[in-house]
Amino acid sequence: MTPTAAASPVTPLARPLRLLVVDGYTREQRDDHARGYGLTASEAYAAELRRIEPASTAEICCPADADASLPAGADLASYDGIFLTGSSLHIYQLEEAVTRQIALMRAIYASGTPCFGSCWGLQVAAVAAGGTVAENPKGREVGFARAITRTEAGRGHPLLAGRPSAFDAPAIHLDAVVAPPPGARVLAGNALAPVQAAEIVHQGGTFWGVQYHPEFSLGQLAAILRRGDGLLVREGFCHDAEAEQAWIADLETLDRSPARRDLAWRHGIDAEVLDPVRRTTELRNVLAVRMKPVASARLRQ
Repeated sequence: MTPTAAASPVTPLARPLRLLVVDGYTREQRDDHARGYGLTASEAYAAELRRIEPASTAEICCPADADASLPAGADLASYDGIFLTGSSLHIYQLEEAVTRQIALMRAIYASGTPCFGSCWGLQVAAVAAGGTVAENPKGREVGFARAITRTEAGRGHPLLAGRPSAFDAPAIHLDAVVAPPPGARVLAGNALAPVQAAEIVHQGGTFWGVQYHPEFSLGQLAAILRRGDGLLVREGFCHDAEAEQAWIADLETLDRSPARRDLAWRHGIDAEVLDPVRRTTELRNVLAVRMKPVASARLRQ
């Protein structure tokens, strides 16, 4: 597919962007992710942001931890942008690891700092603003979110600039936003999840987020699925363990060799996933359109 418009360029700044990556996982989940992939989800997210904007600095905080030292107020406002990762938690299970993250998201809104979130990040932002997240009645979306289509509100929205009218993206989630909060604009959806991208305005802050994972390489996606302990077989995505392992191995091969047209054709994966620039379109857009202008305005003050 050919994009309908060019993605927003990321122009140079006189100083590095100061970014914060909020890790949604518990300490145990972070350690498990690092064992499988070599990095935690937030470390991988920060590395992807530095690939896009090499001079940026990306700090990490882990609000699921009871002993976490979390920025608030003026500290949050000192960042040029904030990114929220995915998580294995369920936001409707109101344990402290969840409620601390909702409270932090409310503080992010109040700070006015530009914020973007993937998957769990979108869910936290929706609940913090009064929306509802539940187990998706249509089931799990795993591997890729297929045929994501922009809504009327999303057709001209800068978050999705450069995306074609319909596209696929890496994804894995069971929960979904089932009732967007007041002030939300749904920008894209598909057959499994009507809220695949959204803008939420709340308490003076504006959040952009997606249910999929533009920050995931195929290697990271494969590492998560390998730790799923037979998830694809249990939920009927693969016939048996051999088929599951072969599917995951194909993802790992495509991660190393994206020019393998035979595998891309077999799994219906196009350049929107295989090309790292196109895959990270939303990250590039939010950096260019929302976060760099904040940094530039601060330089002029």
